[in-house]
This record gives sequence, C-alpha cells and structure tokens, in this order.
Amino acid sequence: MSEAVDSGPTVKLEHVHRIYHLEGEDIHAINDVTMEIWPGKMTAIVGRSGAGKTTLLNLIAGLDRPTQGEIWLLGRKMSQMPEAELLRLRREKLGFVFQSFGLLPLLTAAENVGVPLRMRGMPRRERERKIAQALEWVGLTERAHHRPYELSGGEQQRVAIARALATDPDLILADEPTGQLDSHTGETILKLLRRLVDERGVTLVIVSHDPAVKEEADVVHELRDGRLIGTTARVLPYSTGQSDATGVTM
Repeated sequence: MSEAVDSGPTVKLEHVHRIYHLEGEDIHAINDVTMEIWPGKMTAIVGRSGAGKTTLLNLIAGLDRPTQGEIWLLGRKMSQMPEAELLRLRREKLGFVFQSFGLLPLLTAAENVGVPLRMRGMPRRERERKIAQALEWVGLTERAHHRPYELSGGEQQRVAIARALATDPDLILADEPTGQLDSHTGETILKLLRRLVDERGVTLVIVSHDPAVKEEADVVHELRDGRLIGTTARVLPYSTGQSDATGVTM
C-alpha cells in the first residue's frame, strides 16, 4: 500500500461551491463545504438523494472543478493543476469503485483488474502478480477467468474492489458501492471495504445513503441540499477542540 504523502489530510476542502446554471437559475449542488479527509480512515459522505454526495465525490476526484473554493488532493492544490496532471494523478494515485461495478463485459475478472495496470504501462509479469494478489485478497482466485455475466452482483463488486486495490492507490473513492446489492451482499461488501482500511491502511471515502455505511465508517460527513450539516467521528484523527473521542457531532 502506498504511503500517505505527509501527516496532513489526504483531502482538504475549503469553502467549496459547485453552482450549475440551468434555465436561468443557479443550482447550488455544493454550498460552502469545508472538510478534511484523513489518511488510513474509512470516511463516509452521506445524505438523501440530491444532497450533493456524488457531486462532491467528483470534485474530490478532479472529475469536476469547483465554482468557488479550494481543494487539496494528496497535498496538492487542484486549482493549480492542469487537466493532464489531474489525469495522471487519478491514474497513479486513486482507485475507484462504482455502484454499477464498471466492469468491461468482454473481459475476464483478471483482465478487468489488470486494466488500470495496463494504462500505467506495467510490465506483464508484475501486472499478473498484482492481479493475482488482488483477486486472492477479495476471495476470487477461482473466478479469475470468468466474465462479468458469469458472476453474481457481489462477485462483480469484489472484482471492482480488486481492480482498485491492485494499483496500490493512496485513496479509494467508492460511489454507492452497495447500491445495486441486496442487504446481505451489501453487508459483505462493506465488511470487505472495512478490512481494506483496517488491514491494509487504505484511505477510503464512501458516498452512500445506506445506513449501514454510517455504522462502519470512522468519520461521517452528512450533506443536506449541498451543505455540510454535521460531522461525526468514532475517534478523531486530529485534534480540533470541537469533539472528544466518543463520536459526538461536531
């Protein structure tokens, strides 16, 4: 697993706004959000549909730019980074897990896991080793040569997690990873994501409306109508003077 860039937050947002102009009206998808995401923690961003969760995740990933405010990713100020540099940062430092799994249907599980490694130009022998390790870690070694249509929804999501894990990212971003799964399978996926943090030291951000995510996360940021209305933590990874270590809302 890659080491954190420094002892500071993995992601930092200061007074971030994202405003869309639709039919002469300003839509504040993200409204003056300030937050920090710390390394080695499972952080959840929760809220109802339309709260701005996915918009915020896209801003963190550099897939969208804020209308106002600043975002730092892995210690770098994103407003000062050209698109080519952001693309390289995403390819080399970030992993993604999507609600719809995002697997290529004609590729096997192993080939899907290897896609981001190929994009990095990784030599074949090293690539195959990392693919095997990632599939073993999610318990899918015996399904390596199966295509997505031959896998259950839970197995497909485990392939997606293996794909994110294989690149040794500094940060994994998961958008509604249990959204298309039944409650039992969703619980299994959450436990697997929890293990990523506890056993491998992964920094994980999950966007979800699933109540179970709130119970697994170390830190929970709640959005409503684009605003951050509260942050709850089991044990704060830093000292703010705003909360003790009992998990009260700041």
